[in-house]
Amino acid sequence: MTTLENRPKTALLVIDVQNGVVEGAYERDAVVANIAALVEKARQEQVPVVWVRHSDEDLVLGSDSWQIVPELVPAEGEAIVEKLYRDSFEATTLEAELAGLEAGRLVVTGSQTDFCVRSTLHGALARGYDAILVSDAHTTEDLSSWGAPKPEQVIAHTNFYWSGQKAPGRTAGTVETKDVDFGTAS
Repeated sequence: MTTLENRPKTALLVIDVQNGVVEGAYERDAVVANIAALVEKARQEQVPVVWVRHSDEDLVLGSDSWQIVPELVPAEGEAIVEKLYRDSFEATTLEAELAGLEAGRLVVTGSQTDFCVRSTLHGALARGYDAILVSDAHTTEDLSSWGAPKPEQVIAHTNFYWSGQKAPGRTAGTVETKDVDFGTAS
């Protein structure tokens, strides 16, 4: 379990599922549907949902491309963390939000697999969190023309290497949407 003291709870982290980020992303609709199912399950189980939203020169604050996709609507009271860097912890309020929620275990979803999702997973584990990646609830765009593998390969590779990720006193790994256990009493 987490190495963070007094952090027994779990939070669902939804990273950068914004119009301009997932437009044209690999299996966009299926991934967004899986994230929506997880958000619903988290809310039913009273597990906090924390939204992360990126901004930069292509995702201008307040623009349509910066908005979270219409299929996913943050509920009143759910934290929305604004970020400028790939790691959702860097220069943001994420750590403070999670501390206030007593969350030491993160169930991670979102976009883009090879940028913000990976950076945040590593950032979480390095900071003492348990970090579980939902293997069918993250996506990326096709960057193969710049030398990257095809999106399905990026996703498969990330799932492969994160499934074996370890750190002292912390857990990591992957799980499919249908098997997510937020660790709440039934």
